[in-house]
Amino acid sequence: MKTIKMINISRRNAIALMLGTAGYIMSSGIAFAGKEQVLKRIDEITKGKGAKELDIFLDLPEIAENGNQVKVNFEIESEMTKENYIKNVYILADGNPAPDVAKFSFTPDMGMCSATTRIRLSKTQNVVLVAENNKNEYFMTKSKVKVTIGGCGG
Repeated sequence: MKTIKMINISRRNAIALMLGTAGYIMSSGIAFAGKEQVLKRIDEITKGKGAKELDIFLDLPEIAENGNQVKVNFEIESEMTKENYIKNVYILADGNPAPDVAKFSFTPDMGMCSATTRIRLSKTQNVVLVAENNKNEYFMTKSKVKVTIGGCGG
């Protein structure tokens, strides 16, 4: 059996370690994407054109019990012909460390524009869907999801 030697830590070093850990935890919230970063990302995606608000079916729970697996379902009514189809769909979130959550690409051969996935949300936040069609027109919708941790609120 191997013996492990314990290292003695002074009170001063223990307090410094605790304060450093607390400072790191408190400052980590600064790294989350905000509404400004999501708007900047939408501007990058749309190449400055902006996106029109459109009634897109975006199915998200109003309250997510666990932010590690939040089910997202969307469906966009489109002809899905070579002349008119949805080319790309972006899902963005304003409370995650980075605004980009998912990107889906579609072709006219798919017949319809819909997808279901699970995403990770770090806290209560807005989820934005931006759709791009083959004519380089952009459409968007958004929904707020309240993320609770163990049902205690978030």
